[in-house]
Amino acid sequence: MWNSPAEFLAMGGYALYVWSSFGVCLAVLLFEPLSIRARNKAIIRRLKQEQLAEQFDKEGSQ
Repeated sequence: MWNSPAEFLAMGGYALYVWSSFGVCLAVLLFEPLSIRARNKAIIRRLKQEQLAEQFDKEGSQ
């Protein structure tokens, strides 16, 4: 369909739309797992803190 790499990169005059769409999609695909991992670590950290607080309360009330 394209006669040269330059024509391929130009995408028939729609290069800005096409390549920015690919860029945004790639950014989202990279950001999502990183965001999930960070939220997971924060939840685990908070649960550990709550567990320690409960243990401290139980020891203090005895």
